[in-house]
This record gives sequence, C-alpha cells and structure tokens, in this order.
Amino acid sequence: MEIVFTIDQLESVAQQIIAQQPQKVILFHGEMGVGKTTLIKQLCENLGVLEATSSPTFSLVNEYEIANNQLVYHFDFYRLKNEMEALDMGADDYFYSGNWCFIEWAEKIPNLIPEAHSIITIELLADGKRHLQLTNS
Repeated sequence: MEIVFTIDQLESVAQQIIAQQPQKVILFHGEMGVGKTTLIKQLCENLGVLEATSSPTFSLVNEYEIANNQLVYHFDFYRLKNEMEALDMGADDYFYSGNWCFIEWAEKIPNLIPEAHSIITIELLADGKRHLQLTNS
C-alpha cells in the first residue's frame, strides 16, 4: 500500500492501514519528526485505545489496553545503546505475545525483529505532505 497524505487525513490513513491487515508487529521507519509517533497515536485510537498515548522515548515501551483484553505495545528504541538492552527489558516476549507491537527505531535491534512483521516507511515531501508505504515481510 502506498499513500500520500496530510496530517489532517491521519484518521483515514490509520483506517486504511488496519484494513490492509498488516502483521501485528509493525516497524516504523522515517526521519525524526516525520510523524511516526503521531501515526502510532492515531492507530492506537482506531484500534480502541481510550487512554492518552505518548511517546515511550524514555521508558522504551508504553502499554495500552484495547477490547477483549488485548494490548498494544509502543516501543521507541532511539536511545538504546545495543540490542542487549532490548533483550534485558523483555522485548522478545512482547514481540511474540500476539499483541500489536508498534516499533520506532527498529534498526537498533535488527536481530530481534520477528520474521513475520510489517514495515511502514514515512517520508516528508517538499510540500509538507507525507508519503507512506506499507509492506509485509
């Protein structure tokens, strides 16, 4: 799936992403400030998260509850020094839990990513719009 969108179209973009039935582990790639966290917040809302969401930059992972006792995990590995830190916090248990896992800065943990995952790449265009590409592995 490829789409060009503006920030005010995020709710529709999140609906389209979910409709594509991506893998539950989704890697988000893009430069800092391109809107990865903003898109993840919208995806959480579309999935039924009722509580306020925020970036887990310092905590590494935030956990949100959705219907049927399912969970959404939002990871931000920007500040990781090495993959061992992710292992120490139990990242592999989260990734194989069957719950949604939204991962920012996954390039910091290349050897820990499950084989079955989707990738969302976001690029900021010159006109301020974003180009999004969703692929499945």
